[in-house]
Amino acid sequence: MTSILSASKQVIDLSGEVLISADSHVMEEPDLWDLNLPDSLKSDVPSFPPRPKTGTAMADQRPGGYDPKERIAEMETDGVSAEVLYPTLGLRLFSLESPEAQEACFRIYNDWLINYCSTSPKRLVGIPCISTYNIDNAIRELHRTHEAGLYGALVWQVPHPNIPFTGDHYDRLWAAAQELDVPIHLHILTGFDYSSDSNFASRQADPLLGHRGSVNLKLQSVTNSLFDLIFTGVFERFPKLKAVIVESEIGWIPFVLQQWDYYYKRFLGQRIVPITMPPSEYFYRNIFATFFNDAVGGQLLSWWGQDNCMWSTDYPHPNSPWPNSRKVLEENLGHLSLETLRKLVNTNVRKIYPIG
Repeated sequence: MTSILSASKQVIDLSGEVLISADSHVMEEPDLWDLNLPDSLKSDVPSFPPRPKTGTAMADQRPGGYDPKERIAEMETDGVSAEVLYPTLGLRLFSLESPEAQEACFRIYNDWLINYCSTSPKRLVGIPCISTYNIDNAIRELHRTHEAGLYGALVWQVPHPNIPFTGDHYDRLWAAAQELDVPIHLHILTGFDYSSDSNFASRQADPLLGHRGSVNLKLQSVTNSLFDLIFTGVFERFPKLKAVIVESEIGWIPFVLQQWDYYYKRFLGQRIVPITMPPSEYFYRNIFATFFNDAVGGQLLSWWGQDNCMWSTDYPHPNSPWPNSRKVLEENLGHLSLETLRKLVNTNVRKIYPIG
């Protein structure tokens, strides 16, 4: 039997296409928070080891991660025209238990990111980190960062157990994002799941837990949060709100949507939920997903997801295809039509981000 991963591919020439990465990262200075936090909050925040010296094996220490001018040069080397930027170290801070410390950390990071992206604002789209313990403060930070050139909101993918997505705690933030016409973002490794800071040491020490987290627990986190947002009627109440699920890949999505639709229709009238359409219709109307290392998802894109999925590089992390993104794209997605490829690497990203 022929494997889905070994299907024959045509050769697509992408040399003339404009590539945009929908999920890349900055590398914050490890002492960013230690230098800028008030002493009273430092005990609530993890410390980060110094950046390894130049020449070490840490591929994610490429200078473009922390130097925007170097980044533009490295994007040119890779043939990538623009990138949507997320934190690296800052992802751990979404599991802070102290609302005050988290808000302070995110404001420090957002100010740093504003300065970083100002080097080339039409090519570097920064996504601010927004603490959602206090929604009034969250809305203020959303507006402040938007006015300063950042875009949308990165919120925790797995909320604090006391304020789940199933309640109305977040509604005013969703309303503010809808009014600004900016997306919310759910990135892996953010919030109170296997990736939380309290589990960091055990995840590093236990190979079994590390492997379980890389696939099983990662998918559990994103499917549960996506379920909560759809089935509790967030996109019913806020029909123009856009959400992006980031770095969870895409091959699992059509199966999950199929199953959700099946049981929604099967128990229609019995299991009453505040939605008026099959769950998949909210996904296709309101949600986007990024991918970069998903051969199964790449095959599915020949018939599913062309209008909702966005290619990414994950630069400058070690598993990024830099500096061979065009070659890897041609090898992995060469079976797709050029029209579909343009959607994945360009058009879909431009639907929701202000890229010049």
